[in-house]
Amino acid sequence: MATEILEKVPSVDEVLREVSRISNNVTQAVEDGFKSAVKAYEQGRRTTEDMIDDGKRMMRRKPVESAGVIFAAGMLTGAFITWLACRGD
Repeated sequence: MATEILEKVPSVDEVLREVSRISNNVTQAVEDGFKSAVKAYEQGRRTTEDMIDDGKRMMRRKPVESAGVIFAAGMLTGAFITWLACRGD
C-alpha cells in the first residue's frame, strides 16, 4: 500500500509541466477576454459614430422636426425630474 502511494506521487518535472500548462491556459483565457473586450469596444464606438452621423443627417434634412423632437425630449426629462423631486415630499 505504501509503495503504491509513493509511486503515485508526481515528480517535480511533472508538477512543473502541469503548472506551465495551467499558466498557459490562464494566459490564453486572459488574452481571449482582452481581445473580446477590445472588439466590443470598437463595435460600440463604430455604432455610436454611425448614430451621431445619422442624427446630423436628420437635422440637416428635417431641422424643424429635429428641433421638435429635442424640445419634446427636454420637456419629458424636465417633467420626470420634477415628478421625482416632488415625489420625495
